[in-house]
Amino acid sequence: MPISKIAIGNPSEFGKADALKAALAEFISMLIFVFAGQGSGMAYNKLTDNGSATPAGVVAASLSHAFALFVAVSVGANISGGHVNPAVTFGAFIGGHITLIRGLLYWIAQLLGSVVACLLLKFATGGLETSAFSLSSGVGASNALVFEIVMTFGLVYTVYATAVDPKKGDIGIIAPIAIGFIVGANILAGGAFDGASMNPAVSFGPAVVSWTWTNHWVYWAGPLIGSAIAAVVYELFFIPQSNYEELPVAEY
Repeated sequence: MPISKIAIGNPSEFGKADALKAALAEFISMLIFVFAGQGSGMAYNKLTDNGSATPAGVVAASLSHAFALFVAVSVGANISGGHVNPAVTFGAFIGGHITLIRGLLYWIAQLLGSVVACLLLKFATGGLETSAFSLSSGVGASNALVFEIVMTFGLVYTVYATAVDPKKGDIGIIAPIAIGFIVGANILAGGAFDGASMNPAVSFGPAVVSWTWTNHWVYWAGPLIGSAIAAVVYELFFIPQSNYEELPVAEY
């Protein structure tokens, strides 16, 4: 059972050089990702004079997030594992691939990276609004919660299949692009309904800078629930427990 491999870790991890380097890598990767993803939305609003969303705008958001996440995961993979998402870190914790202490360090770095990216965007654009994630007209919190659970399940399941599974072999090479693709595809599916976050940190930065917290809980609860389900399902059914290989954090 995945639950049996959960580890709290040692508080001394907060001061270890490798853990701090990994957290810094997560901070930088998140900054790169949010700056490009959130920035593309701000650029769209400027070009359309804050016009209503269009299919072209959703496609642009999908591409910018897919490309940026591919890069953000790639540049962090050899240092922190390239999580770039508190939900991915939570899924790794549930599966026993990262300790709680290191996971909290990652979360702090990821949240700070998102906030700093949004502050930089606000400054660089002359004070344009960094819009918080919100629900579209006719979409309730329960609808959005299901969207976030299912989309994040797909994301974390992809992470497990391409980056965590000890049997992954050469397919691990394409992990960053596969992860970017599933996020881009999910934005095409859910972007028009709730913004398709799948990432609590991506939602947190704009919420802090714009100080908008309406339905913000959805963008934490949905991704964390979806991540936990994906981790448990993959660990139980697809990773043989008899010959399970514990992966170092740096490899994931």
